[in-house]
Amino acid sequence: MDNVSQNVSVKTDMETKSYTGPFVTVTFLFFMWGFITVMNDILINTFKGIFDLTAPQRALVQFAFFGAFFIVSLIYFIISSSKGRDPINRIGYKNGMAISLLICGVGCIAFYPAALLHSYTAFLTALFVLASGVTCLQICANPYATILGKPESASSRLNLAQGLNSLGTTVGPIVGTILIYQVFSSGELTVNSVANTYLVYGLVFIGFSVLTFMSKMPAFKNEDTIEPGLGVLKNKHLALGIIAIAFYVGSEVAVGSWIVEFLKEDHIGALGEADASYFLSYFWGGLMLGRLIASTSLNAEISRYQKLIRMLVTAFGVFFLIYVVTGIKYEGGGFVFLPLDFSYILLYLVLIAINFLAFTITFNNPAKALVVFSSINALLLLLAITTSGKIAFWSIIGTGLFFSIGWSNIFSLAIKGLGKFTSQGSSLLIMAIVGGAILPGVQSFVIQSHGVQLSFIIPLLGMVYLIFYGAKGHQVTKKGS
Repeated sequence: MDNVSQNVSVKTDMETKSYTGPFVTVTFLFFMWGFITVMNDILINTFKGIFDLTAPQRALVQFAFFGAFFIVSLIYFIISSSKGRDPINRIGYKNGMAISLLICGVGCIAFYPAALLHSYTAFLTALFVLASGVTCLQICANPYATILGKPESASSRLNLAQGLNSLGTTVGPIVGTILIYQVFSSGELTVNSVANTYLVYGLVFIGFSVLTFMSKMPAFKNEDTIEPGLGVLKNKHLALGIIAIAFYVGSEVAVGSWIVEFLKEDHIGALGEADASYFLSYFWGGLMLGRLIASTSLNAEISRYQKLIRMLVTAFGVFFLIYVVTGIKYEGGGFVFLPLDFSYILLYLVLIAINFLAFTITFNNPAKALVVFSSINALLLLLAITTSGKIAFWSIIGTGLFFSIGWSNIFSLAIKGLGKFTSQGSSLLIMAIVGGAILPGVQSFVIQSHGVQLSFIIPLLGMVYLIFYGAKGHQVTKKGS
């Protein structure tokens, strides 16, 4: 642990120093948990063939993963509220992140014995352990990213970190598809192809754990006593923000979970499993594009002209990255480059342009951005439900562009003004990620009874609540300290 500890009330040092190096380290952690989280979307479809599962049974993948967020965060909250101290303060943020990465590694490696047992339950258990590590990592890293600099740029920093998180979710489907379906498979999917893939991931997580522990990162501790009980929930904007996080994560994960199923429909895309999985990178890449643009749009330290230039460069750069990454295929024992024809992705380019315009009317205003982006997403989901062919195809994929700012904007709005309750409030917001376990599960039952297309009414309802939170629910009515 670092020798120097700082009281949260002494903020000027954290706000004026340059913490570029530590922030870069933190963004790598965001990348890692984005990469491993999106693998759930691959597992849902892979386990279907291996274990012959129904839609509700496949939804248990997300239930096990995101259920861990609820359970671990609840334990964290109970400990902090009963002891009057933030548990992270006992070990420090840096050590907390290193330990979290180690738990992630153990969870990934546990896929190997699960494969030996050929047990779906054992795989779900390994996922729970993995997700427990990701939960602890988020409890540490999200508030840490917001305090590494000036408070007025907190949303900008968190969006930038989330952009790297989305780089992980963009690359993840490609890497996972290649490893599971081709590198570790001889043509037939088996539990061994999944186990070997996660064994590689586990070793990477353990390596990152060691690097994080050895890195030089400023200590940050909150020495204030936390009020026992549920005093933090007296902050109405936090309480409503917890619900907003649940709906946001649940809606995003619901779309990501069932998008492959949707694209395989004859009247939508008529794609095979592997080809449909590649389009996950366009969905998750959209989140990366939006989040990186948001990091500029919400940066109060640069002029409007500078913002427009940077946003344009970012939009073109990220799209090019997505286009190149999705063009990489593994065939005949080697990699080939087979990109999509531009005429095929024209509608996606139109949605990128709309995304850019949406940012230009929401500069420096996280709440307004939440309303505008959630409204556009509601329209896209409605089009996915009521149309077919390319319009429905790209409408559902395009929601990623407008989900992009949800997490960071809700998170920064919800913890605003919490003071000594910040870490405790953060743990409750992380707990609300349980929405990622609930909404995809609810959607799975709609799929079973009414088909996958109509099931997207579930995330559509989530967008309605986000519009409310951005318009009114985020307003601070009571200070937390």
